[in-house]
Amino acid sequence: MASLASPSRINLKQTTITAGQIALLCLFAWGCQTLAKQIHSPIPGSVIGLGVLLLLLACKLIPETSVNLGSTWLIGDLLLFFIPPVVAVIKYQDLLEHYGAVLIGSMLAASSGVLVGTAFTVDRLFKFEHKQNLKRQLARQQNNIELSSHQ
Repeated sequence: MASLASPSRINLKQTTITAGQIALLCLFAWGCQTLAKQIHSPIPGSVIGLGVLLLLLACKLIPETSVNLGSTWLIGDLLLFFIPPVVAVIKYQDLLEHYGAVLIGSMLAASSGVLVGTAFTVDRLFKFEHKQNLKRQLARQQNNIELSSHQ
């Protein structure tokens, strides 16, 4: 029997669950960062949080489904805003004051180059795959014609 819930209702439910998981993950990260500061840990709070979360998941104290949607969204959509650039800005502030514009320009150029290169490669692979599929279909059609003409 089909579900009685409408697709928009399911989408709203999934969006709400994802937002809740993201909020809890952020709260957990904030708590671990606060803990790291209070105990004067040389290990960043984000690394401590990842370790603790890994242990909780490995010991099955937290089910994977309770962080799956939120973590998938965070990894998929926030990958470009990864933490190391922020740490670098804080750690090397003097260097950035002198060479900041050059560094930012080179990072933007390098990132653009990677994005354009990836897009070009993916486009070429899709075209190649499309040609291969057309060749296979043409070969099948020719085989079918030959088989039907022999019968």
